[in-house]
Amino acid sequence: MLTTERLNALRHEGDPLADTVIEDLMTTGEIDRVNAVLSEFRGNAQTIPENLPPRVREYLVATDVPPAWLDADRVAGAREFFVDDGAHVASVLSYGAMVECYAQEVPAKVLTATHRLNQPHRRLAETSQFVLNMMAVDPFGDGGAFVPTIQKTRLIHAAVRYMVSRSPDWDAADGTPVCQRDLLGALLIFSVRVVHGMRRIGVSVTEREAEDYWHVWRVAGAMLGIREDVLPETFAEADELNAVLLDGGFSPSPEGTELTAQILALYQDFVPGRAFDGVVPAMVRQTIGHEIADMVDVPNSPGWNRVVGGGVRALRALERAEDNNRVARAVLDKAGGVLLKTSARMLTGGRATPLAIPAGLRGCPMG
Repeated sequence: MLTTERLNALRHEGDPLADTVIEDLMTTGEIDRVNAVLSEFRGNAQTIPENLPPRVREYLVATDVPPAWLDADRVAGAREFFVDDGAHVASVLSYGAMVECYAQEVPAKVLTATHRLNQPHRRLAETSQFVLNMMAVDPFGDGGAFVPTIQKTRLIHAAVRYMVSRSPDWDAADGTPVCQRDLLGALLIFSVRVVHGMRRIGVSVTEREAEDYWHVWRVAGAMLGIREDVLPETFAEADELNAVLLDGGFSPSPEGTELTAQILALYQDFVPGRAFDGVVPAMVRQTIGHEIADMVDVPNSPGWNRVVGGGVRALRALERAEDNNRVARAVLDKAGGVLLKTSARMLTGGRATPLAIPAGLRGCPMG
């Protein structure tokens, strides 16, 4: 278990490998040219483009291989879990994980400062695509497309870190933007706390499924630049770290409240008619609990809370039916496979959402 002192020290650590690349690109003004080349770099087996600055090519070569401790059986198990329960994973990622990210004061400040990451439709679409690539067949092998996604995301983190840390509005007392501690916290939110959220909405997740799901996120975390010596090996250890790092560590902020309001409005646009608007905040409350929901001013409707609670009980019954009904299982599996794809398409008007290194802060372009 990481000590409090060690966790606090992680507030001031970034990602030296990616940070060096971004410092070079900011100095030479080559962000746009690199983005244009990287937009065509999408597959794991694709040759790393030659027409890139040497520092960028060196970075792509150095980050091209997953850690030696990757367990292919666990990665395959995580995919099987996602195929079975993808619809529920998508629900908890949307209604739980996104909002819990906003209920952290410093990360919410960083998201608000950037021009692109505070756009809820874009961030949700990018998160959806990230998860889809991670849960594809053989995501780290030649047939997948997850490694370039990770490499680009890591550079985006470094660019945000570079720009926000140099902004006159950034308080040095908050540490390094997108620091190791915040990256680790986000990883736990999208993995451990998603498992908790699924169980909270009535979806059974076995210990094996939780272990496999954590493993694939742990591999992704290492490739995203999180130090391997702070990444828990097992789900149980990750859950212990979640209790230390996140439980009780959420806090209200104006930025978190604004971001939450934006994403709730986005979700409500997906719900037909005004009569069902209350189901969205009720689902958020069911997924993350009332205490965290109150911190970011998620509307509270006891009536809709009861309706969603009834839905949770019905979901448990449906899961039992799924276990014993091959037709029901086939229907739910199909729904799980298309939900994230559909949401990503809807959020971007059917267009691809390219991962691009940002060149400036919100309202303050930087070259």
